[in-house]
Amino acid sequence: MKRFIALIIMVIPGFLAALGIKLMRDMLFGRLQAPFSSYGLQFLSGLVLFIGGLWFVAGFILYRDRKRNKVQSRFRTKN
Repeated sequence: MKRFIALIIMVIPGFLAALGIKLMRDMLFGRLQAPFSSYGLQFLSGLVLFIGGLWFVAGFILYRDRKRNKVQSRFRTKN
């Protein structure tokens, strides 16, 4: 059950990052989505979603690798 919950926690930010990429792509091709009033707002929200999702997934992987001591010396926590 713990692995399933961890999978769900990782899928949601991945989905948000993919949605961010889609919003940015749609802005480049001139397709305005329903809740947005301008292309700039659509691109900015897509960029925020993409960076937020990527940040969460990368932070999770870094945290997991630090626990298992599989990172370079510059990424290790200082005690």
